Amino acid sequence: MIRKTTLYLTHCVVFLSLLLFTEANLHAQISSISPQQVSFERICAGDIVDGVKFNEYSVSFTYLNFPADVVFEAQLSDEFGNFTNPTATTTLETIQVSATQQTIKFAVPTNLKGSDSYSLRIISNKNVQSQNVKNFSGNTTFSAYYMSYVNSFFINNKDQNATICAGGNLTLSVYNPTPEVPESSPANSPNLKYKWYKDDVLIAGQTASSIIVSSTGIYYAEIDYGFCTSENISSNRVTVTSSSSGSAVTITSSLGNPFCPNGTGTVLLATSGNSYVWKKDGVVIPGVTTRSYTADNAGIYTVEVDFGGCIATGSIDLKVNGFSASIDVADEHILAEGETLNVSLTTDATTPTIQWYLNDNPINGANGLSYLVTLRGNYKVVISQASGCVATREFNFTIRGQGKSTVIPNIVSMQNPYWDLPVEYQNQQTNVIILSSQGEIVFEGVNYDSSKWVIKDFKNVNPVYYYVIQSDTGEKKGSITVIK
Repeated sequence: MIRKTTLYLTHCVVFLSLLLFTEANLHAQISSISPQQVSFERICAGDIVDGVKFNEYSVSFTYLNFPADVVFEAQLSDEFGNFTNPTATTTLETIQVSATQQTIKFAVPTNLKGSDSYSLRIISNKNVQSQNVKNFSGNTTFSAYYMSYVNSFFINNKDQNATICAGGNLTLSVYNPTPEVPESSPANSPNLKYKWYKDDVLIAGQTASSIIVSSTGIYYAEIDYGFCTSENISSNRVTVTSSSSGSAVTITSSLGNPFCPNGTGTVLLATSGNSYVWKKDGVVIPGVTTRSYTADNAGIYTVEVDFGGCIATGSIDLKVNGFSASIDVADEHILAEGETLNVSLTTDATTPTIQWYLNDNPINGANGLSYLVTLRGNYKVVISQASGCVATREFNFTIRGQGKSTVIPNIVSMQNPYWDLPVEYQNQQTNVIILSSQGEIVFEGVNYDSSKWVIKDFKNVNPVYYYVIQSDTGEKKGSITVIK
């Protein structure tokens, strides 16, 4: 009995040891990324440092249990702090501090949608990401802006004074004498928002590049960069006084408002005066100096009327009586092998007619508000409203493959009729030529991607194509066999 008990206990000890070793080994193989607290409070890129726009930030982190070919990058959230549609950064430099520690220097996009609610994390090409990075104050949410314009600017055509008519108003706008020179005025950056002040008090709700004022006071504007805002990036001050002459300005639409586009537009007619300056969405319409203007599109139209001695402004929020629609897919989407994507439309069109297209070919039976994408290519969906105000809306998007393979494929299946060329050959310096078995060129060009050549026909048994890839490093040739 003692012998059997000893043997049983020995077996238990061995089994327990193996179990503990297996669990420890499994835990040891779990990959992890641990970011360090960064040294910056917020990202205020675009400021001038030593005569150059500054756009370089660093984040350090440690990592465990990754293979040698792992690649890390810093990733920003969207402007609301979510990573569903993250903001890609540009890696400027990767510094290998030790075998398990790196520092990444990165730049933010120059078209970044500025907000005070961004987050930052480290991601890898091994589908592992870190927790959100803490800023200098220990917060995981912080401001991030790219300040495309960082100088003082002018409003009211650089004039320090303006006069409003009795019972009227006028428009103060950001001065933009040379719109063909982007750096000459913040008005050339349409994504910018502004803060307008009257007598040093913020005017709530005014964020556009122009403002309509109807009372006297001292006005000026600042570019709104959230917590990156600087009082140095502000306009001149304009003193607005009133005149006893003049009248209010109104604008009427000949086809009503909203109006139904009829091919000729609607005629906007202003109150009679001596001269006129028309604007659409705050931008001067060049060459229009008459009392009327024919508008084809929706928008906020304003007109400054000079009555002689004072100027008044009228405005109309012109709307089109068509229908609205939206689509829930980006202009480009990367579709992994075997992955599908459900794309949906939202519209208020009356009894809409819908047709989905792939590479300009109608997709048979694809006439609903959603479509399940399984293939790569160039997609289009057209929505039409045939009753009431006849109108059509169109959305376009491209589905691409991941393209991470380094091997040139020599077989293409009709189930997925795309030839996925590795990324290293998808550039301006590489020319790709594809020939049929009869020597006919079916494709030739640079910047190749999987949507540019799609096999549509299968007339022969396993037809063969031939490719020639010409680049700075030489020339590659081979064949492509198409199978069912």
